[in-house]
Amino acid sequence: MPQPLIALTGGTGFIGRYLVRGLSQRGYRLRVLLRRPSVLPPECAGAVVGDLARPQNMAAALAGADAVIHSAGVAHGMSGLPEDDHRALNTQATIGLARAAQRAGIRRFVFLSSIRAQSGPTAAGVLTEDLAPRPTDAYGRSKLAAERGLAELELDWVALRPVLVYGEGVKGNMARLIALARSPWPLPLAGLDARRSLLSLDHLLAAIDLLLATPAPLRRPLIVADPGALTIPEMITAMRRGLGRRPGLFRVPTPLLEMPLHALGRSEIYERLGGPLVADAAALARLGWTPAITTASGLEQLMRSGT
Repeated sequence: MPQPLIALTGGTGFIGRYLVRGLSQRGYRLRVLLRRPSVLPPECAGAVVGDLARPQNMAAALAGADAVIHSAGVAHGMSGLPEDDHRALNTQATIGLARAAQRAGIRRFVFLSSIRAQSGPTAAGVLTEDLAPRPTDAYGRSKLAAERGLAELELDWVALRPVLVYGEGVKGNMARLIALARSPWPLPLAGLDARRSLLSLDHLLAAIDLLLATPAPLRRPLIVADPGALTIPEMITAMRRGLGRRPGLFRVPTPLLEMPLHALGRSEIYERLGGPLVADAAALARLGWTPAITTASGLEQLMRSGT
């Protein structure tokens, strides 16, 4: 039986690079769709150069493919871009690619959306797909609009809404937290008791593998998050344990953390560190997704690997 052929966008990004390697190891052939010529890992079966913002003719890119994984787009770290750019690159390009996939007879379209299509950077309660989505910025709105555009097509699609992903090569807020854990100093973070869900690259890969193989139609969004959300102190403790160190945490009154950041115009840092965001992936688990390790173990292993 021939190996399934997957057309993948975003194959040179943080998540995409991992998917190329991981899916190849699981028996898939990968054809990477690129905006410009690039050096590709040896696992790729091929590559097609094109512009997703103008996907009028994607026949060559999608010919013979069994499924599409769409991970390209404007990242949340680029949230300063105008709303029109988010709409063009995250919404319109996604729908255009999905239409091309529909014309090509693709069996399944896997869209990497975001938990930000579901909520803002914090959430008072546990997030599930049954709650009405309430994105709070251009990035989240563009991802939600893409999901709703997919729902209007005659195509079997699934939109994964991952929480903050960690793994080798991670950037952004997670990289800053890792840098804090690596620092030699005691940290005044012991009083941060809000819990936040994280997601390992391994568990994201396992979720995508499962969804590619699921025979029944999906046509829905699915939250993906490791079980057992952690506080920031618990994350730091796990990472420093991986480094062979004590937690080195102490408590200060919350205003002493918040006020300097507010004065520097960086209140969002405190919000992302100190605010809760817990997501429940029970719907994905009912399809058979079973995370292999806890978040704490994953963070410990990440630091042992030298990331």
